[in-house]
Amino acid sequence: MVIQLIALKPLNPLLPRQCKNSISQRRGSQLSVSAAESVAWEEQIPPNAVRRKRDPSWRGGFSLGVDLGVSRTGVAISKGFTVRPLTVLELRGQKLELRLLDLAEKQEVDEFIIGLPKSSDGKETQQSNKVRSVAGRFAVRAAERGWRVYLQDEHGTSSEALDHMIAKGVSKSVRDGKLDAYAAMKVLERYYSEEGKGIEVVVPKQLELRNKLREGPPKDIDFYSPTTNTW
Repeated sequence: MVIQLIALKPLNPLLPRQCKNSISQRRGSQLSVSAAESVAWEEQIPPNAVRRKRDPSWRGGFSLGVDLGVSRTGVAISKGFTVRPLTVLELRGQKLELRLLDLAEKQEVDEFIIGLPKSSDGKETQQSNKVRSVAGRFAVRAAERGWRVYLQDEHGTSSEALDHMIAKGVSKSVRDGKLDAYAAMKVLERYYSEEGKGIEVVVPKQLELRNKLREGPPKDIDFYSPTTNTW
C-alpha cells in the first residue's frame, strides 16, 4: 500500500490542551483519509463480481443492471448466479433516479451496473458523456445509502439482447416493449462473465459520501455472518 505523507507543523505549545487535542484529531483523520485515497477505488469498494471471484462461498450483494436510454431505461437484476430482465422505466431525471433507488431497496441491491455506450473501436461517444452525467448525479443519491455505482462497457448489448429474444421465440410485439430490459440483462451478464474487469466506479466528490461508500450499506445480521462477507 502506498501512503501519502503529509508534512505537519508542530503544535503551538501555548495553545490550550483542548485545542491541541482537537487539532490532533483532525490531523489524524486527514492522514487516514489520505492513506485510503491512495488505494484505487476499485480495491476499496470492489464490485460484487470481484468479491465472488475471490471467495466462491461469498453470498449476498445483489446487482441492478441499468441500460439508460433517451426516453426508456431498461433494468435487470442479478441474484446469486441468476440474471434476469426486471422492467422498463419510461421516466427521466429525478423521477428515474428515485424509482431506481426504490427498486434497489425492494430487491436488496447494493450496487448498480450502468451500461456505458462505446463505439466498436472502444472509444466513447457523445451519448457516453450523457450517461456519465446521469451516473454522476445518481451516484450521489446511491452513496447516501452506501450503495455503489459502476460503469460497464455496453457496446453491442442491444444486438445481443435482440438475438437472445429471437432465439427464445419472443414475439415482435413483446420484444419491442422489453428490449431495453434484456439489454440491461446483457450488461450484467458481461459484467459477471468478465469478472468485473474494466469496470469503472463512479465516486462522489463529497468526503462524507466517500466514507459511506467505504462503510457500505447496513448489514442484515440474519443474512451476513459476523466473521465473513466483510468488505
